[in-house]
Amino acid sequence: MDPLWLFIALLCGFFARQIMLPPMVGFLAAGFVLHGIGVESSSSLQTMADLGVTLLLFTIGLKLRLRNLLAPEVWAAGSLHMLLITSLGAGLLVLAAVSGLVWFEQMDWRSASVVAFALSFSSTVFAVKIFEDRGEMKTRHGQISIGILIIQDIIAVVFLTLATGKIPSMWAFLLLALPFARPFLNKLLQRSGHGEVLILFGLFMAIGGGQLFQLVGMKADLGALVFGILLSNQGKTNELARSLLSFKDIFLVGFFLSIGLSGIPTFSDVAIAVMIVAFFLPIKSLLYFGLLAVFKLRARTAFLSANGLSNYSEFGLIVAAVGVSSGWITQQWLMIIAVALSLSFVAAAVVNGQVHTLYARYEKYFHRFESTKRLPKDLPADLGDAEILILGMGRVGRGAYTSMHEVFGEKVYGIDADVDQVARYKKQNLRVQVGDAEDVDFWHGVNVSKLHLVMLAMPALGDMRQAVKLIKAEGYTGFIAAVTRYEDDRKILESEGVDATFNFYTEAGTGFAEHVRQQLKGSGKCLTKN
Repeated sequence: MDPLWLFIALLCGFFARQIMLPPMVGFLAAGFVLHGIGVESSSSLQTMADLGVTLLLFTIGLKLRLRNLLAPEVWAAGSLHMLLITSLGAGLLVLAAVSGLVWFEQMDWRSASVVAFALSFSSTVFAVKIFEDRGEMKTRHGQISIGILIIQDIIAVVFLTLATGKIPSMWAFLLLALPFARPFLNKLLQRSGHGEVLILFGLFMAIGGGQLFQLVGMKADLGALVFGILLSNQGKTNELARSLLSFKDIFLVGFFLSIGLSGIPTFSDVAIAVMIVAFFLPIKSLLYFGLLAVFKLRARTAFLSANGLSNYSEFGLIVAAVGVSSGWITQQWLMIIAVALSLSFVAAAVVNGQVHTLYARYEKYFHRFESTKRLPKDLPADLGDAEILILGMGRVGRGAYTSMHEVFGEKVYGIDADVDQVARYKKQNLRVQVGDAEDVDFWHGVNVSKLHLVMLAMPALGDMRQAVKLIKAEGYTGFIAAVTRYEDDRKILESEGVDATFNFYTEAGTGFAEHVRQQLKGSGKCLTKN
């Protein structure tokens, strides 16, 4: 890649970071800047972008629970939303045309339907990036959103197959035998070690799976997703996903640059795109919230899911490109959708950066739309007589639970947003409950007067800051401790009321030494002191 591209991407991404926007917004801007100074896209950049999307879908597959797709709040809400928003959008565009608006004068029902259908998709890239940055991929709203996005991806594959007339070959039926290869693939995964071989295995599975599907006339992205699903829910699945994280993020920079490099829009293109984002995107967001509330999701889950999905999608560009090649819409609409996509990312990034604060501020209003009946997964947690609460039951939280339980017994309770992980812990007779520490409703149901110690072992700084804010708002006055990875994170947490912090990296040696000392003491062996 040209060093100029890297420099402009770094500059714009760094600037976006300084004004509290996700770097992806800066990368989008970098693409427009590069195009403005005469730089054109290249095959290498497109390859990089394609690899980013392939790895993204592969890692989604690694974390996906297929049973989540079968829930009505996922497949029914996702499908119904696409149907309603496409119908409503097409109607509004035709109405604009018959009203005599010059920008829409060539719009008929077919072209309006294609444009509205393209705008009905939400961005998998954006949503996953937002949820990963906030450590919410395994939360209830994260799983709901990802499930809806997968449903949309499947609908897109069906549309592209029908629209292009490219029917998969007869060999595609052999792909139905892939589940039988799962034990063999998982054995290879277990024997791939923890370094370069594991990374190469993941890259080969993602890219090779995509190529296999492409050979039989199906989309490569679908192949990457399927191969990720084949390797999901295994002992080393999370490690494989973490090992590919940096590669995925770097390659996705190419994806965002390629959108900006697609061309410089005219004034009318920008004006129409602004209208679409300003008027049509809020409707899309409200419809998501309304449908999810109708399917009895909690108001907070519906609100967070709707905001994660309130954007336009890269798949919409692909649908629009097929519409142009088929003569259904003009080239101008492809550019308009590209600009609307970029603007929706900026708008959604700003809103999602404050989404928890917004919900906490207006929760009484959102609760008006909440069903009085709760789904089984949304029942409130009962902490009983717990006095010590551990928030986040990953590896660090699990270790903290074990140590505290040895001393304080049944007074210790663990909270985690990962339903499957909590189910595994309950089978081991651990006192754990499903819960989201960033959920103001969760804290409303906790009697904080019984708690004396809260330990934060959550993956992201923002999660811990929000948890501290909410628990203090409930009147908690006990001791708060947190695990951090960086010195600047420690300073921020302590300035916001955390009483003690443990730096995971710098203090790991101290913890290791203390563990060994206790082991030696228990074994009766002694070492001579200086």
